[in-house]
Amino acid sequence: IGVGLVGFGLFFILFGMLLYFDSVLLAFGNILFLSGLVFIIGFRRTFTFFFQRPKLKGTSFFLGGVLIVLMRWPLLGMLLEAYGFINLFRSFFPVAFGFLGSLANIPMLSKVSRVPG
Repeated sequence: IGVGLVGFGLFFILFGMLLYFDSVLLAFGNILFLSGLVFIIGFRRTFTFFFQRPKLKGTSFFLGGVLIVLMRWPLLGMLLEAYGFINLFRSFFPVAFGFLGSLANIPMLSKVSRVPG
């Protein structure tokens, strides 16, 4: 259920941005994303992740952006959310990029992605 909620949340956020920052779609996507996160890792772990001392700045920008989107200022809210998201998940980016780089070592994918020449 949680992965589905996060997936639909990301879909609605993307769709809301494609439709010129439609505030209703963005707000719905934010609510689905956050509730999916709670379903995946649990309420206590979600709370402790967002409210760790080093991550309070990112949390305040992210949740402040969600509030601004809910108050129907979607562009400003999404900018604040993006800044908060980058601050919150800064330590996760090297792991994600390392994983994407290792996809070239999978035999089937390396044959498909090989550039002729």
